[in-house]
Amino acid sequence: MTMHFSVLASGSTGNAFYVETGKHSFLVDSGLSGKQMEALFSSIGREVKNLSGILVTHEHSDHIKGLGVLARKYKLPIYANEKTWQAMDGLIGKVDTEQKFTFDMETVKTFDDLDIESFGVSHDAAEPMFYIFHHEGKKLVLITDTGYVSDRVKGIIQDADTYVFESNHDVQMLRMGRYPWNIKRRILGDFGHVSNEDAALAMCDVIGDKTKRIYLAHLSQDNNMKDLAKMSVTQTLEMKGMAVGDQFDILDTDPKTPTILTEI
Repeated sequence: MTMHFSVLASGSTGNAFYVETGKHSFLVDSGLSGKQMEALFSSIGREVKNLSGILVTHEHSDHIKGLGVLARKYKLPIYANEKTWQAMDGLIGKVDTEQKFTFDMETVKTFDDLDIESFGVSHDAAEPMFYIFHHEGKKLVLITDTGYVSDRVKGIIQDADTYVFESNHDVQMLRMGRYPWNIKRRILGDFGHVSNEDAALAMCDVIGDKTKRIYLAHLSQDNNMKDLAKMSVTQTLEMKGMAVGDQFDILDTDPKTPTILTEI
């Protein structure tokens, strides 16, 4: 069986990502309430109780809001690195020891037909990391919540079939917007979030012959718009000679509506 995925929710209000193969299914982050998460699963025709586990990227609330509730209700294993476990202490309520698993940064865990690879990013959390899913020669990369994309990370995420890639803000909208300067400085900094343009420049270095889809993710509610993000990214890629819409497609994600369950 092939690998399928859905971006269940993506944005500053909450993030969740679903991936499945013939033998396993995983949720990455649970940044909405337990009830909202169950509704998102229902809308793609899946059930939380069938998950193999939940992978955590970092401890910010828009990524772990429903984590403890789902884990307790459905007795699900949770995977996170040691520093993230420490940072989540007191944030997700009590979770049984037998449900807690350590997933170190820069390692690969194999679950039968699925290899999950972790890699570190630059963000103001304890030890933030994201994931690559490998199944039968196919490669799916999830990367948001990073202030920049380093050459090391570019090497790791090179030539994936599908990317779910942060395109957080338009720099001009952010600079002119209502956020206090300290928040603006955080977002624009190396431990914040990548802008539309910086995301596109990073994409230029990683898109390969296999790449067919790029989902723009974690858009700011206040400092970005879907059309603007897509236009900015497309313009930058086309200026670099890339055939958007021919070689690969640029697609939206949404804070409340899941993407269609898609085969890779």
